[in-house]
Amino acid sequence: MASLRGKLFFLPLCIVLLAPGAGVPSSALAQAGPALAEGERFSRDTVIEQARQLAQQPFARPPQAPESLAQMDYSEYRKINYQQDAAVWGSSPTRFSVQLFAPGYLYRDLVDIEIVENGRSRPLVVGEDSFLVPDPELAQLLAEIGKYAGFRLHYPLNSPHYADEFLVFQGASYFRGVSQGQSYGLSARGLAIDVAGPKGEEHPIFRKFWVERPSSSQDSMVVHALLDSRRVTGAYRFGIYPGAPLRMEIEATLFPREDIEHIGLAPLTSMFMHGPLDHADVPDYRPAVHDSEGLAIRRGNGERIWRPLANPRTLQISAFIDENPAGFGLVQRARDFGHYQDLEARYERRPSAWVQPLGDWGKGHVQLVEIPSNSEGNDNIVAYWRPAQGLRKGEPFSYAYRLTWPEDVSPSPGLARVVRSAGGQKLFSELKEVMIDYSDLSAKAVEDSVVHASISRGRIVESRVQANPAVNGARVFLSLETDDPETAEIRVDLKRGDRPLAETWLYRWLNEY
Repeated sequence: MASLRGKLFFLPLCIVLLAPGAGVPSSALAQAGPALAEGERFSRDTVIEQARQLAQQPFARPPQAPESLAQMDYSEYRKINYQQDAAVWGSSPTRFSVQLFAPGYLYRDLVDIEIVENGRSRPLVVGEDSFLVPDPELAQLLAEIGKYAGFRLHYPLNSPHYADEFLVFQGASYFRGVSQGQSYGLSARGLAIDVAGPKGEEHPIFRKFWVERPSSSQDSMVVHALLDSRRVTGAYRFGIYPGAPLRMEIEATLFPREDIEHIGLAPLTSMFMHGPLDHADVPDYRPAVHDSEGLAIRRGNGERIWRPLANPRTLQISAFIDENPAGFGLVQRARDFGHYQDLEARYERRPSAWVQPLGDWGKGHVQLVEIPSNSEGNDNIVAYWRPAQGLRKGEPFSYAYRLTWPEDVSPSPGLARVVRSAGGQKLFSELKEVMIDYSDLSAKAVEDSVVHASISRGRIVESRVQANPAVNGARVFLSLETDDPETAEIRVDLKRGDRPLAETWLYRWLNEY
């Protein structure tokens, strides 16, 4: 699976100094930023109708960047920087601004971007002075191409005086965001099709965007996107609310060109290399390397699930069956530097991502895909909702969800959360041992608690629980006899009587550990 994350996105951060009251009228926007053509009337229905019409035609890939740009390496590509003083709305009273990405390197699809003001949309045009480049001929080439590879949004997130980059749309249907005080980590996508399928994955793309201009008093903005792929088109609306956390209200209407059985809604993509439960294959001074450490699920019946992630030696696909799920997400729960010991990557600052379906999503399952990886520069974790019925040709499919980028996702009130999972060989024994730490449990609750543990293959020889004052909670130990099965599914519930005291812990034990 190709990576569109990690260091590939670490372009120089552009910060726009806000000058309140120093705005320019929209008629002068062409002088303050990219040139604007005459406008056309625009609404959400505009995107829906374009997606509907596009679905009636065979898929045609967007125009591609010339080979001279596609052959750039990362160091060459990162030298192309958008002019800060050309930022869309950068000198206007609105608190938001938009900066554009040039095509090149991995980002070969040429994307149309339009600005919406007063109900009319106008395309952004590339000029020779749109980008800071090391070679004037490169500036001329970018102007001749006249299109972009994506864009990023800026807002005064961490200081009232500076507009920080907080949301990026670039590459296929990928986008990723940060909340206050965070650094970029995992990504989201518009749609996933045939992930880890036998015939290969189909990668939808956002081929056109419309960015609505917010008023000077607004703390939110709206972006629309036209999605296209070989077998489906889609109209997306993103309501964007920066802050702590960043919140996105997403509405989508899909128009299938063909039947699609394996469709992934609200897909999240992340990286997991190793941690205290799945150890590094090669020596590493860092005890953990990951953008996300666990999959969290809130089932339709209210059960909360925590599933630690792994970097397996063979492809692993897990399905968590549900009906009308209340939410799921990839979570980076450990927030202390000592857990990672990485002065450059600062994994403790990476965001989590939580999907909350709006309306009934029916029957299906949360699908988790764990892909073997030997590089932290590659995404190897994918999670999404897979509807039981898939999509049917000619039948529009609409859904909505709320996507937030928090520090953590806590269980329901009254439930303890898992704060650490670790595993290894039990001392002075041939048995395997798993340790689970739960926080926020009173001493009385720990005293009254009982461990309910099961394994699908093999045997749990012993389970016990003891107080763990270091996390104000409990520590559970499991001793396992696996009989070397290929895989074994483990489930742990910590209960007082019939009442759960903590989120349910699930894990797939592999004989490679």
